[in-house]
Amino acid sequence: MAASVGPSAWWRRWRRRFSTRNWSRMLLLLLLLGSGQGPRQVGAGQTFEYLKREHSLSKPYQGVGTGGSSLWNLMGNAMVMTQYIRLTPDMQSKQGALWNRVPCFLRDWELQVHFKIHGQGKKNLHGDGLAIWYTKDRMQPGPVFGNMDKFVGLGVFIDTYPNEEKQQEAQKRRYSPGVQRVFPYISAMVNNGSLSYDHERDGRPTELGGCTAIVRNLHYDTFLVIRYVKRHLTIMMDIDGKHEWRDCIEVPGVRLPRGYYFGTSSITGDLSDNHDVISLKLFELTVERTPEEEKLHRDVFLPSVDNMKLPEMTAPLPPLSGLALFLIVFFSLVFSVFAIVIGIILYNKWQEQSRKRFY
Repeated sequence: MAASVGPSAWWRRWRRRFSTRNWSRMLLLLLLLGSGQGPRQVGAGQTFEYLKREHSLSKPYQGVGTGGSSLWNLMGNAMVMTQYIRLTPDMQSKQGALWNRVPCFLRDWELQVHFKIHGQGKKNLHGDGLAIWYTKDRMQPGPVFGNMDKFVGLGVFIDTYPNEEKQQEAQKRRYSPGVQRVFPYISAMVNNGSLSYDHERDGRPTELGGCTAIVRNLHYDTFLVIRYVKRHLTIMMDIDGKHEWRDCIEVPGVRLPRGYYFGTSSITGDLSDNHDVISLKLFELTVERTPEEEKLHRDVFLPSVDNMKLPEMTAPLPPLSGLALFLIVFFSLVFSVFAIVIGIILYNKWQEQSRKRFY
């Protein structure tokens, strides 16, 4: 009969199974779980993502309101419901937005948006869609899906109404093969404050890319993910109920400054829809960089896209003071008088030389 193992022998045997490295890993995992920001591997052995609660939003939607302690602010007709935040109801001429109060200083990040667009409108009788923003300014209502025009930053648009197509039909014109879009349509735009969003053409002149996304009145969850890694912008969607990401937009060389704000907005006009946001989850991505990449990926101060020319921002000239205006006028008059005197002298000399030729 085998002898029983005493408590001290059992403890020594159990302790030998775990090295110092294992203890460290367990302690790190406990700390991460305690903070609610556990890592999740998303790349091939090198990329992990960490949930950033200060930039994320989920049920029961705590920290949403208008007070100074809120992490998220509502604007316009946006309302907090039990299962979602409704940016606009299925009513005409409504406008609403949701903005994060905390600026984001992450270099590499991923924003996962769980949303729902639905309403009573039938084919081509609904609108207008919603937008997801990463911009310098926040809480600025305007005509671009409920946000300001000539924004500074990134806008991703889920457009549900084909304005340009309706104009083409009204003019009895047709698209050439391969040009016509199928709506709803997702597109992206980077702006340095100098560009206007062209509603009449559904943003075609300024878009970085786009894809069709049939997202209205679905009976399963719909998701959009915006990933920004090493100045590489990728937009994917999960709208088929298969729990698989499908590529939509991929653009290299996108330069976005740090310290901008995340937000989402929506607007309705003569046509309408319910535009609901169920959750926003921002993850910090840890990405290895070589020394060369560190030099190349320095901070930028104005949004831009490589190989895409954006008009330069021109600051208005300050108004001239009274003294400056007086000096300009005075010296202009002096210069004019001086030029006239020089002209008279040269003319008189020319006349004298002309007379000498005849005598």
